[in-house]
Amino acid sequence: MVKIVCVSLLVFACASSSHSEGAASNAPDAGEPFRNLTTDQLAAFNDGKGDFTSVETPETGLGPIFNEASCVACHLGPGSAVGGSNDRLVTRFGKTANGVFDPLTSLGGTLQQDHAIGGPCAFGAEAVPAQANVVAHRRTVSLYGLGLVDALTPDSIETLAFQEQRNNPSTAGKVSIALDIGSGQTVVAKFGWKAQETSLLQFAGDAYLNEMGMTNPLFPDESCPQGDCSLLSCNPAPGMNEDAEDLAALANFMGGLAPPAPLAQGTTEQQGIQVAQSIGCFQCHTQTLTAGPSAMADINNATFHPYSDFLLHDMGALGDGIVQGSAGPTQMRTAPLWGLRYEATFLHDGRAASVDQAIRGHDGQGGAASASYAALPQQQRDALLAFLKTL
Repeated sequence: MVKIVCVSLLVFACASSSHSEGAASNAPDAGEPFRNLTTDQLAAFNDGKGDFTSVETPETGLGPIFNEASCVACHLGPGSAVGGSNDRLVTRFGKTANGVFDPLTSLGGTLQQDHAIGGPCAFGAEAVPAQANVVAHRRTVSLYGLGLVDALTPDSIETLAFQEQRNNPSTAGKVSIALDIGSGQTVVAKFGWKAQETSLLQFAGDAYLNEMGMTNPLFPDESCPQGDCSLLSCNPAPGMNEDAEDLAALANFMGGLAPPAPLAQGTTEQQGIQVAQSIGCFQCHTQTLTAGPSAMADINNATFHPYSDFLLHDMGALGDGIVQGSAGPTQMRTAPLWGLRYEATFLHDGRAASVDQAIRGHDGQGGAASASYAALPQQQRDALLAFLKTL
Protein backbone atom coordinates (compact mmCIF):
# COMPACT_ATOMS: atom_id res chain seq x y z
CA MET A 1 0.00 0.00 0.00
CA VAL A 2 1.36 3.43 -0.94
CA LYS A 3 1.75 5.75 2.01
CA ILE A 4 0.32 9.18 1.30
CA VAL A 5 1.17 12.20 3.39
CA CYS A 6 -1.69 13.73 5.33
CA VAL A 7 -3.43 16.59 3.59
CA SER A 8 -4.78 19.49 5.61
CA LEU A 9 -7.51 21.05 3.53
CA LEU A 10 -7.47 24.78 3.94
CA VAL A 11 -11.09 25.76 4.01
CA PHE A 12 -13.14 28.38 5.78
CA ALA A 13 -16.66 27.77 6.99
CA CYS A 14 -19.31 29.54 4.92
CA ALA A 15 -21.73 30.91 7.48
CA SER A 16 -25.38 30.21 6.88
CA SER A 17 -27.11 33.38 5.76
CA SER A 18 -30.39 34.62 4.38
CA HIS A 19 -30.67 34.40 0.60
CA SER A 20 -31.73 38.04 0.57
CA GLU A 21 -28.30 39.16 1.72
CA GLY A 22 -25.68 40.18 -0.80
CA ALA A 23 -22.09 39.04 -0.76
CA ALA A 24 -20.15 40.45 2.18
CA SER A 25 -17.69 43.15 1.20
CA ASN A 26 -14.76 41.02 2.32
CA ALA A 27 -16.09 37.73 0.90
CA PRO A 28 -13.69 35.89 -1.40
CA ASP A 29 -14.16 36.24 -5.12
CA ALA A 30 -13.41 33.64 -7.77
CA GLY A 31 -9.89 32.29 -7.48
CA GLU A 32 -9.30 33.60 -3.97
CA PRO A 33 -8.63 31.51 -0.86
CA PHE A 34 -10.89 31.34 2.15
CA ARG A 35 -10.38 34.41 4.29
CA ASN A 36 -9.58 32.84 7.67
CA LEU A 37 -6.45 30.87 6.83
CA THR A 38 -3.61 30.88 9.29
CA THR A 39 -0.19 32.02 8.15
CA ASP A 40 0.92 28.41 7.69
CA GLN A 41 -2.26 27.45 5.87
CA LEU A 42 -1.97 30.38 3.47
CA ALA A 43 1.65 29.48 2.82
CA ALA A 44 0.61 25.89 2.00
CA PHE A 45 -2.16 27.19 -0.27
CA ASN A 46 0.32 29.38 -2.16
CA ASP A 47 2.81 26.52 -2.44
CA GLY A 48 0.10 24.41 -4.04
CA LYS A 49 -0.84 27.28 -6.32
CA GLY A 50 2.74 27.28 -7.54
CA ASP A 51 2.43 23.63 -8.50
CA PHE A 52 -0.97 24.30 -10.06
CA THR A 53 0.35 27.05 -12.33
CA SER A 54 3.76 25.56 -13.19
CA VAL A 55 4.28 24.40 -16.76
CA GLU A 56 5.69 20.88 -17.04
CA THR A 57 8.13 19.67 -19.69
CA PRO A 58 9.13 16.22 -20.96
CA GLU A 59 12.18 16.49 -18.74
CA THR A 60 10.03 16.92 -15.62
CA GLY A 61 7.73 14.08 -16.64
CA LEU A 62 5.15 15.61 -18.97
CA GLY A 63 3.57 13.04 -21.28
CA PRO A 64 4.47 11.21 -23.36
CA ILE A 65 0.75 11.74 -24.07
CA PHE A 66 -1.24 14.45 -22.30
CA ASN A 67 -3.93 17.08 -22.68
CA GLU A 68 -2.25 20.18 -21.26
CA ALA A 69 1.13 20.99 -19.72
CA SER A 70 -0.26 22.67 -16.60
CA CYS A 71 -3.35 22.55 -14.43
CA VAL A 72 -4.09 26.22 -15.00
CA ALA A 73 -4.21 25.71 -18.77
CA CYS A 74 -7.66 24.17 -18.24
CA HIS A 75 -8.68 25.66 -14.90
CA LEU A 76 -8.55 29.39 -15.58
CA GLY A 77 -11.29 31.96 -15.28
CA PRO A 78 -13.09 34.20 -14.96
CA GLY A 79 -10.44 36.42 -16.46
CA SER A 80 -7.10 35.70 -14.86
CA ALA A 81 -8.59 33.98 -11.80
CA VAL A 82 -7.00 30.59 -11.17
CA GLY A 83 -9.17 27.52 -10.53
CA GLY A 84 -12.21 28.15 -12.68
CA SER A 85 -13.25 26.82 -16.06
CA ASN A 86 -12.18 28.09 -19.46
CA ASP A 87 -14.53 25.61 -21.14
CA ARG A 88 -11.70 23.43 -22.43
CA LEU A 89 -13.22 20.16 -23.65
CA VAL A 90 -11.68 16.71 -23.34
CA THR A 91 -12.86 13.66 -25.26
CA ARG A 92 -14.02 10.34 -23.84
CA PHE A 93 -14.76 7.28 -25.93
CA GLY A 94 -15.75 3.64 -25.75
CA LYS A 95 -17.89 1.03 -27.41
CA THR A 96 -21.33 -0.23 -26.47
CA ALA A 97 -22.53 -3.56 -27.80
CA ASN A 98 -25.67 -5.39 -26.65
CA GLY A 99 -25.99 -2.97 -23.76
CA VAL A 100 -22.46 -3.64 -22.46
CA PHE A 101 -19.91 -0.81 -22.37
CA ASP A 102 -16.32 -1.56 -23.39
CA PRO A 103 -13.84 1.18 -22.38
CA LEU A 104 -11.48 0.08 -25.19
CA THR A 105 -8.57 0.12 -22.77
CA SER A 106 -6.40 -1.76 -25.25
CA LEU A 107 -6.82 1.18 -27.64
CA GLY A 108 -6.17 3.91 -25.09
CA GLY A 109 -9.71 4.44 -23.73
CA THR A 110 -11.65 6.03 -22.27
CA LEU A 111 -9.80 9.37 -22.25
CA GLN A 112 -8.22 10.68 -25.41
CA GLN A 113 -4.96 12.52 -24.75
CA ASP A 114 -4.88 15.02 -27.61
CA HIS A 115 -1.28 16.21 -27.16
CA ALA A 116 2.05 14.38 -27.18
CA ILE A 117 5.68 15.32 -26.59
CA GLY A 118 6.96 14.30 -30.03
CA GLY A 119 10.75 14.11 -29.68
CA PRO A 120 13.15 11.45 -30.98
CA CYS A 121 10.55 8.72 -30.46
CA ALA A 122 7.92 10.72 -32.37
CA PHE A 123 5.21 10.36 -29.75
CA GLY A 124 1.94 11.45 -31.34
CA ALA A 125 -1.41 12.57 -29.98
CA GLU A 126 -4.08 9.93 -29.60
CA ALA A 127 -7.05 9.62 -31.93
CA VAL A 128 -10.50 8.23 -31.25
CA PRO A 129 -10.27 4.66 -32.64
CA ALA A 130 -12.59 3.54 -35.39
CA GLN A 131 -14.00 0.86 -33.08
CA ALA A 132 -15.53 3.48 -30.78
CA ASN A 133 -19.25 4.05 -31.18
CA VAL A 134 -19.52 6.27 -28.10
CA VAL A 135 -17.73 9.63 -28.21
CA ALA A 136 -18.40 12.28 -25.59
CA HIS A 137 -16.94 15.61 -24.58
CA ARG A 138 -16.55 16.95 -21.07
CA ARG A 139 -16.03 20.54 -20.08
CA THR A 140 -13.44 21.58 -17.52
CA VAL A 141 -15.07 21.88 -14.11
CA SER A 142 -14.57 24.79 -11.74
CA LEU A 143 -12.60 23.88 -8.61
CA TYR A 144 -14.06 26.53 -6.30
CA GLY A 145 -15.36 25.33 -2.94
CA LEU A 146 -14.14 21.74 -3.29
CA GLY A 147 -12.62 21.73 0.19
CA LEU A 148 -16.11 22.01 1.61
CA VAL A 149 -17.30 19.18 -0.60
CA ASP A 150 -14.38 17.04 0.54
CA ALA A 151 -15.53 17.57 4.12
CA LEU A 152 -19.01 16.15 3.53
CA THR A 153 -19.25 12.94 5.50
CA PRO A 154 -20.32 9.69 3.83
CA ASP A 155 -23.27 9.52 6.25
CA SER A 156 -24.51 12.94 5.14
CA ILE A 157 -24.41 11.95 1.48
CA GLU A 158 -26.14 8.64 2.14
CA THR A 159 -28.77 10.33 4.30
CA LEU A 160 -29.46 12.86 1.56
CA ALA A 161 -29.95 10.04 -0.96
CA PHE A 162 -32.34 8.31 1.45
CA GLN A 163 -34.33 11.51 1.95
CA GLU A 164 -34.60 12.06 -1.80
CA GLN A 165 -35.85 8.51 -2.29
CA ARG A 166 -38.44 9.00 0.44
CA ASN A 167 -39.63 12.46 -0.64
CA ASN A 168 -39.21 12.48 -4.43
CA PRO A 169 -38.47 8.96 -5.70
CA SER A 170 -38.81 9.94 -9.37
CA THR A 171 -35.82 12.27 -9.10
CA ALA A 172 -33.88 10.58 -6.29
CA GLY A 173 -30.13 10.42 -6.71
CA LYS A 174 -27.77 7.49 -6.25
CA VAL A 175 -24.68 7.47 -4.06
CA SER A 176 -21.53 6.91 -6.09
CA ILE A 177 -19.17 4.32 -4.62
CA ALA A 178 -15.56 4.04 -5.79
CA LEU A 179 -12.21 2.67 -4.70
CA ASP A 180 -10.23 5.04 -2.53
CA ILE A 181 -6.74 4.13 -3.69
CA GLY A 182 -4.92 5.47 -0.64
CA SER A 183 -6.92 3.41 1.85
CA GLY A 184 -7.81 0.49 -0.39
CA GLN A 185 -11.46 0.82 0.69
CA THR A 186 -14.59 1.42 -1.39
CA VAL A 187 -16.13 4.65 -0.18
CA VAL A 188 -18.55 7.41 -1.16
CA ALA A 189 -17.24 9.39 -4.13
CA LYS A 190 -18.32 12.91 -5.08
CA PHE A 191 -15.78 14.53 -7.43
CA GLY A 192 -15.84 14.68 -11.23
CA TRP A 193 -18.66 14.68 -13.78
CA LYS A 194 -19.42 11.05 -12.91
CA ALA A 195 -18.62 11.38 -9.18
CA GLN A 196 -15.82 8.91 -9.84
CA GLU A 197 -13.20 10.31 -7.45
CA THR A 198 -13.30 9.86 -3.69
CA SER A 199 -11.18 12.75 -2.42
CA LEU A 200 -9.30 15.84 -3.47
CA LEU A 201 -6.07 13.88 -3.13
CA GLN A 202 -7.25 11.21 -5.58
CA PHE A 203 -8.77 13.88 -7.84
CA ALA A 204 -5.34 15.52 -7.99
CA GLY A 205 -3.53 12.26 -8.68
CA ASP A 206 -5.91 11.30 -11.46
CA ALA A 207 -5.53 14.70 -13.14
CA TYR A 208 -1.75 14.58 -12.86
CA LEU A 209 -1.62 11.26 -14.69
CA ASN A 210 -4.45 11.42 -17.18
CA GLU A 211 -4.39 15.10 -18.11
CA MET A 212 -0.63 15.72 -17.90
CA GLY A 213 1.00 12.30 -18.04
CA MET A 214 2.63 12.82 -14.64
CA THR A 215 2.93 9.59 -12.66
CA ASN A 216 2.47 9.81 -8.90
CA PRO A 217 2.09 7.51 -5.86
CA LEU A 218 -1.66 7.05 -6.38
CA PHE A 219 -1.35 6.56 -10.15
CA PRO A 220 2.15 5.16 -10.71
CA ASP A 221 1.60 3.55 -14.13
CA GLU A 222 2.10 5.66 -17.24
CA SER A 223 -0.75 5.93 -19.75
CA CYS A 224 0.07 3.80 -22.78
CA PRO A 225 -0.18 5.79 -26.03
CA GLN A 226 -3.24 4.52 -27.90
CA GLY A 227 -3.04 1.50 -25.59
CA ASP A 228 0.39 0.38 -26.89
CA CYS A 229 2.50 -0.01 -23.75
CA SER A 230 5.57 -1.09 -25.73
CA LEU A 231 6.02 2.54 -26.76
CA LEU A 232 6.81 3.45 -23.16
CA SER A 233 10.27 1.92 -23.57
CA CYS A 234 11.17 5.27 -25.12
CA ASN A 235 9.63 7.37 -22.33
CA PRO A 236 12.17 10.12 -21.50
CA ALA A 237 11.06 10.34 -17.84
CA PRO A 238 10.14 6.78 -16.79
CA GLY A 239 10.43 7.27 -13.04
CA MET A 240 7.89 8.66 -10.58
CA ASN A 241 7.21 12.21 -11.77
CA GLU A 242 5.39 13.57 -8.70
CA ASP A 243 5.72 12.52 -5.06
CA ALA A 244 3.25 12.42 -2.19
CA GLU A 245 4.08 15.96 -1.12
CA ASP A 246 3.29 17.23 -4.62
CA LEU A 247 -0.13 15.56 -4.42
CA ALA A 248 -0.77 17.05 -1.00
CA ALA A 249 0.22 20.52 -2.21
CA LEU A 250 -2.17 20.36 -5.14
CA ALA A 251 -4.99 19.09 -2.94
CA ASN A 252 -4.30 21.85 -0.40
CA PHE A 253 -4.57 24.48 -3.11
CA MET A 254 -7.86 23.11 -4.43
CA GLY A 255 -9.19 22.69 -0.91
CA GLY A 256 -8.37 26.31 -0.10
CA LEU A 257 -10.21 27.84 -3.05
CA ALA A 258 -13.32 29.53 -1.71
CA PRO A 259 -16.65 29.35 -3.53
CA PRO A 260 -17.56 32.77 -4.95
CA ALA A 261 -20.06 34.50 -2.68
CA PRO A 262 -23.45 35.09 -4.34
CA LEU A 263 -24.43 38.57 -5.43
CA ALA A 264 -27.21 40.54 -3.76
CA GLN A 265 -30.68 39.11 -4.39
CA GLY A 266 -33.59 41.50 -4.61
CA THR A 267 -37.31 40.98 -5.05
CA THR A 268 -37.02 39.50 -8.53
CA GLU A 269 -34.30 37.08 -7.51
CA GLN A 270 -36.27 36.09 -4.43
CA GLN A 271 -39.19 35.26 -6.67
CA GLY A 272 -36.80 33.23 -8.83
CA ILE A 273 -35.86 31.11 -5.82
CA GLN A 274 -39.52 30.34 -5.24
CA VAL A 275 -39.96 29.43 -8.90
CA ALA A 276 -36.96 27.10 -8.75
CA GLN A 277 -38.46 25.44 -5.69
CA SER A 278 -41.88 25.07 -7.30
CA ILE A 279 -40.67 23.34 -10.48
CA GLY A 280 -38.36 20.92 -8.69
CA CYS A 281 -34.88 22.34 -9.37
CA PHE A 282 -33.84 21.90 -5.74
CA GLN A 283 -34.76 18.22 -5.71
CA CYS A 284 -31.29 17.66 -7.20
CA HIS A 285 -29.59 21.04 -6.86
CA THR A 286 -29.72 20.95 -3.05
CA GLN A 287 -29.41 24.46 -1.67
CA THR A 288 -27.74 23.88 1.68
CA LEU A 289 -25.38 21.22 3.04
CA THR A 290 -23.32 20.93 6.21
CA ALA A 291 -19.74 19.73 6.40
CA GLY A 292 -18.69 17.19 8.99
CA PRO A 293 -16.38 17.53 11.97
CA SER A 294 -12.89 18.74 11.19
CA ALA A 295 -9.75 19.64 13.05
CA MET A 296 -9.82 22.84 10.99
CA ALA A 297 -11.89 25.42 12.84
CA ASP A 298 -12.79 27.17 9.59
CA ILE A 299 -14.52 24.11 8.17
CA ASN A 300 -15.84 22.34 11.24
CA ASN A 301 -19.58 21.70 10.70
CA ALA A 302 -19.75 24.59 8.23
CA THR A 303 -23.03 25.31 6.48
CA PHE A 304 -22.65 26.11 2.78
CA HIS A 305 -24.73 26.49 -0.38
CA PRO A 306 -23.44 24.52 -3.37
CA TYR A 307 -26.81 23.86 -5.08
CA SER A 308 -25.90 20.22 -5.61
CA ASP A 309 -26.53 16.93 -3.86
CA PHE A 310 -23.31 15.43 -5.34
CA LEU A 311 -25.30 12.32 -6.23
CA LEU A 312 -25.68 10.50 -9.53
CA HIS A 313 -28.88 11.04 -11.50
CA ASP A 314 -30.18 9.38 -14.64
CA MET A 315 -30.17 12.17 -17.20
CA GLY A 316 -31.53 10.17 -20.11
CA ALA A 317 -30.39 11.55 -23.47
CA LEU A 318 -28.28 14.15 -21.65
CA GLY A 319 -25.95 11.43 -20.32
CA ASP A 320 -22.57 11.04 -22.00
CA GLY A 321 -22.76 7.31 -22.75
CA ILE A 322 -19.62 6.54 -20.74
CA VAL A 323 -19.58 4.01 -17.90
CA GLN A 324 -17.18 5.19 -15.21
CA GLY A 325 -16.94 4.10 -11.61
CA SER A 326 -20.43 3.24 -10.40
CA ALA A 327 -22.04 5.63 -12.91
CA GLY A 328 -23.86 4.13 -15.85
CA PRO A 329 -23.98 5.63 -19.35
CA THR A 330 -26.88 7.97 -18.65
CA GLN A 331 -25.90 8.94 -15.11
CA MET A 332 -24.17 12.21 -14.24
CA ARG A 333 -23.37 13.88 -10.95
CA THR A 334 -25.47 16.94 -10.16
CA ALA A 335 -23.32 19.92 -11.10
CA PRO A 336 -23.02 22.52 -8.31
CA LEU A 337 -24.37 25.93 -9.29
CA TRP A 338 -22.18 28.18 -7.15
CA GLY A 339 -20.08 30.34 -9.46
CA LEU A 340 -22.59 29.83 -12.29
CA ARG A 341 -22.41 33.50 -13.25
CA TYR A 342 -18.82 33.01 -14.35
CA GLU A 343 -19.51 30.19 -16.81
CA ALA A 344 -19.63 30.85 -20.56
CA THR A 345 -21.07 27.48 -21.61
CA PHE A 346 -23.18 24.97 -19.72
CA LEU A 347 -23.92 21.26 -19.25
CA HIS A 348 -21.17 18.66 -19.12
CA ASP A 349 -20.20 19.03 -22.76
CA GLY A 350 -20.72 22.77 -23.13
CA ARG A 351 -23.53 22.27 -25.64
CA ALA A 352 -25.66 24.99 -24.05
CA ALA A 353 -24.71 28.59 -24.74
CA SER A 354 -27.03 29.96 -22.05
CA VAL A 355 -28.60 28.92 -18.76
CA ASP A 356 -31.97 28.93 -20.50
CA GLN A 357 -30.71 26.38 -23.03
CA ALA A 358 -29.16 24.29 -20.26
CA ILE A 359 -32.44 24.03 -18.34
CA ARG A 360 -34.36 23.18 -21.49
CA GLY A 361 -31.75 20.51 -22.27
CA HIS A 362 -32.33 18.55 -19.06
CA ASP A 363 -33.66 15.05 -19.69
CA GLY A 364 -34.28 11.87 -17.73
CA GLN A 365 -34.79 12.66 -14.06
CA GLY A 366 -34.40 16.35 -14.92
CA GLY A 367 -37.00 16.20 -17.67
CA ALA A 368 -40.00 17.12 -15.54
CA ALA A 369 -38.36 20.26 -14.19
CA SER A 370 -37.30 21.21 -17.71
CA ALA A 371 -40.85 20.79 -19.01
CA SER A 372 -42.23 22.81 -16.11
CA TYR A 373 -39.71 25.56 -16.83
CA ALA A 374 -40.72 25.68 -20.49
CA ALA A 375 -44.39 26.02 -19.47
CA LEU A 376 -43.80 28.94 -17.11
CA PRO A 377 -44.94 32.45 -17.92
CA GLN A 378 -42.04 34.50 -19.29
CA GLN A 379 -41.94 36.68 -16.17
CA GLN A 380 -41.36 33.66 -13.94
CA ARG A 381 -38.68 32.27 -16.24
CA ASP A 382 -36.95 35.64 -16.18
CA ALA A 383 -37.07 35.71 -12.38
CA LEU A 384 -35.53 32.24 -12.16
CA LEU A 385 -32.75 33.20 -14.57
CA ALA A 386 -32.13 36.41 -12.62
CA PHE A 387 -31.67 34.35 -9.44
CA LEU A 388 -29.25 31.97 -11.13
CA LYS A 389 -27.17 34.89 -12.41
CA THR A 390 -26.43 35.84 -8.79
CA LEU A 391 -24.75 32.50 -8.02
